[in-house]
Amino acid sequence: MQQITELHPHEVWNYFNEILAIPRISGHEEKIIAYLEAFAREHHLVHKLDKAGNLLISKPATRGMENRKGVILQSHVDMVGEKHADVKHDFNRDPIQAYVDDGWIKARGTTLGADDGIGIAASMAILASDDIPHGPLESLFTVDEESGMTGALGIQPGFLKGSILLNLDSEDEGEIFIGCAGGIDTVATFRYKKKRIKRNTIALSVAVGGLRGGHSGDEIHKGLGNSIKILNRFLWNARQQFNIRLAKMEGGKARNAIPREAVALITLPAKSLELLRVYFDSFADIIKQELAAVEPDLHLTLEPAELPETVMGRKYQQRLFNTLYACPHGVIGMSQEIEGLVETSTNLAAVRYTGEDTLEIVTSQRSSVESASQDIADRMNALFTLMGARVRHSGGYPGWKPDMSSQVLKISERVYRAVFDRDPVVKAVHAGLECGLFLQKYPHLDMISFGPTVKGAHTPEERIDIGTVDKFWRYLLALLEQTPGK
Repeated sequence: MQQITELHPHEVWNYFNEILAIPRISGHEEKIIAYLEAFAREHHLVHKLDKAGNLLISKPATRGMENRKGVILQSHVDMVGEKHADVKHDFNRDPIQAYVDDGWIKARGTTLGADDGIGIAASMAILASDDIPHGPLESLFTVDEESGMTGALGIQPGFLKGSILLNLDSEDEGEIFIGCAGGIDTVATFRYKKKRIKRNTIALSVAVGGLRGGHSGDEIHKGLGNSIKILNRFLWNARQQFNIRLAKMEGGKARNAIPREAVALITLPAKSLELLRVYFDSFADIIKQELAAVEPDLHLTLEPAELPETVMGRKYQQRLFNTLYACPHGVIGMSQEIEGLVETSTNLAAVRYTGEDTLEIVTSQRSSVESASQDIADRMNALFTLMGARVRHSGGYPGWKPDMSSQVLKISERVYRAVFDRDPVVKAVHAGLECGLFLQKYPHLDMISFGPTVKGAHTPEERIDIGTVDKFWRYLLALLEQTPGK
């Protein structure tokens, strides 16, 4: 894509452009890893894979920098695969269709993968260079960050040598992150019995769409709409008034994305159709008014559908509707130490089928306080147990506690002031970063996280600010040049 390769810094955008063509959704990173291995061989760089599938590429210090501390540039190779419902795109085969639009790079109806494709590209540009000063360098490319951080979980002692880690996975230029939330997923498996439909019954499809979605850590505090919660609110009320029966319900995709779309197939007595339509129109108006400030493109549809043979048993339907209505979503508590920081949250992420009569409800909990993370996960467990579901926890990862005495932090602040003549913002983030997991195996690591500005991560509205990539690049090079001595 010529528009992208003509951008500055050319070396970064050229690699980013190549990365766009490589399918790499979480759990299917083999092509991007093979690409990076070929890159390492082409540039005669030492590289190795660990048992988790992570790739480490090493490069000796440039002349005169041999006595500096070793630096690890870290980014994850996978991306979230989200798209608009009307977009045809196979994330396992098709390249991302990116374009330049008024100072941003965007994708046509899908996630862009700037999270964390831009980190990969910057690391590659440094590894390939002949004239960038740096001390002993390692580039760590981790797998499966978006769906479970299994790559970072699998890192073993002895794989890394450096003592400074620069995580290139933050999404706000001018901000240096020194802490993040930990998290855990709580998944309920709900088995139910079916009943055959009655005579004089019709079927309808109810859908919620047009929501912004967003990162369930970075954007959980914004009050964005949750398609599953909105759809279930309608179903819960319609069951009370019109004796609807549920045949099918699905919504959401990624555990770390606020769900944008949801759809249900319902049946009801033919005589109730017109009354239901009147209620639906009223309900749609109410929801649009409630969310007008944050969800201007929200739409709800009610359309005729093919009649199914069976519906969910009445008592199971009641359990499902009640549970989803009671299920918390959003901010649970704010930090008492850092003003404006969400401390604890939970995301009702997805409802999906794992069998003909088996639903899976996926939720994700985050907190900068480990005990609070466990507490909200236990609350979710209790709720799903009450509905008769089988509950499991997965994807647990620790938070990263801020260290204000960090040597790298002090250097990074000084360097930012020198390069841009202003102070950076130092903060913690409610999103999960892999840094906490690295500290478990390498407690000596001194770490910061930073990056260019990326908006709409984990949604088809994902975009990267072109101008901030140049600033990110200049800052990264200045940091490498100012690496402290051993």
